[in-house]
Amino acid sequence: GPTPLAWAALNGHEGIVKTLLNRDDVNPNSTNRRGATPLLLATIHGHEGVVRMLLERGDIDPNKLSTGYNQTPLVQAAMHGHEAVVKMLLERGDIDPNMPDTLCNLTPLVRAARNGHEAVVKMLLE
Repeated sequence: GPTPLAWAALNGHEGIVKTLLNRDDVNPNSTNRRGATPLLLATIHGHEGVVRMLLERGDIDPNKLSTGYNQTPLVQAAMHGHEAVVKMLLERGDIDPNMPDTLCNLTPLVRAARNGHEAVVKMLLE
């Protein structure tokens, strides 16, 4: 089932996320039964503070494809128009901005354009 970190990330509980990330026995890349990481769950809901905390860690894989959602955190953030989250993800040197989802083979750019998120489209084109 979902880990405490996954629940805290999903609901944007920054203090709890911070406490859990300070523990050695918490895996920040753990997945729930749908294959979603805490980073993916936070990006879906636009929880900027949680996303920032997770991305500050060197052991977070921002390109990890969820098995249940078939999408990366960047695809989800672009699809939902979470501009600040997209910006944070793009600032990571190890993010692949053109990595498509495996559901429809759509890139973050296509997802953002399809949903009318003009500011996100501009960020992805820079």
